[in-house]
Amino acid sequence: MEIQKLKKKLLKEELRERRKRNKKRRWTLVGLILLAGLAAGAGGTYYLRASESQLLERIQQAELLVHQEQFEKAADLYRQIHSRHRSSSLAPQALFSAGEILNLYLGNYQEAVLVFLLLEHDYPDSDLVLKAQEQVAEIYKNRLRDYNRAIVAYQKLLDSGAANPDRLQYEAADCYFRLNNFEQARIELESLVKAFPESPLLPEVHYRVAVTYSLEGLLKQAEAAYRRVIADWPESPYTIEARFGLASVLEEEERLDESLAILESLAGIYPNGEALAKKTDQVRERIRKKKAP
Repeated sequence: MEIQKLKKKLLKEELRERRKRNKKRRWTLVGLILLAGLAAGAGGTYYLRASESQLLERIQQAELLVHQEQFEKAADLYRQIHSRHRSSSLAPQALFSAGEILNLYLGNYQEAVLVFLLLEHDYPDSDLVLKAQEQVAEIYKNRLRDYNRAIVAYQKLLDSGAANPDRLQYEAADCYFRLNNFEQARIELESLVKAFPESPLLPEVHYRVAVTYSLEGLLKQAEAAYRRVIADWPESPYTIEARFGLASVLEEEERLDESLAILESLAGIYPNGEALAKKTDQVRERIRKKKAP
């Protein structure tokens, strides 16, 4: 019996020692795993720091190329930065810089539009998206003379809540004007007046409304619109233009004496003296012929 008790005692001690050894091995393994993780993390941090350092160096190189007026190389480098570091917080700025160079320095407008649209697609939450959209609209309107696409671009900006919405609305209206769609241009201008009654653009807007009426041959409406500009904004430079426009409308209505009086009052103040002299002589000649027996 004593032997059996001894065997059981020895067996319990052996099992206890085995549990201790297994526990020690587990903690050793955990320690090794943690050390490996720390080493990998340190290596990842080093890699990220090295990558960021290289990225900053490349951006500085691109900026130097711009300073040296090597615009093609600068644009290419900025685009490479984006393609190789898409997840970097600096990638949107690199794309935007490439688009600006293509637009402002290289005159490669189609390619600039593609770059700005890529920025909008890849980084929709970037603060640079609205600026990119503004440049797209400006390129379509003033560089490519693609007024239909410009209208779409300006409407997108308005829908996005961009700054200076009255100016954007005006630019869209001007696009319709350049497409000879005077009725729609007037609709856009009148919408601007309703939406932004305090806009500093109002004298110009009302003047442009008068011009659309005049071009459509709606002389009574044009006369009323010109007279409103003259009455409401007497100090605006558009008042001088409105007076010249009113004189032209009155001439078409055969109210020649009234037209001549306005034209003569513009002498010395109308910016296009040659056009004024020509119009004045024309009206005087018409009056002379009308009075001739």
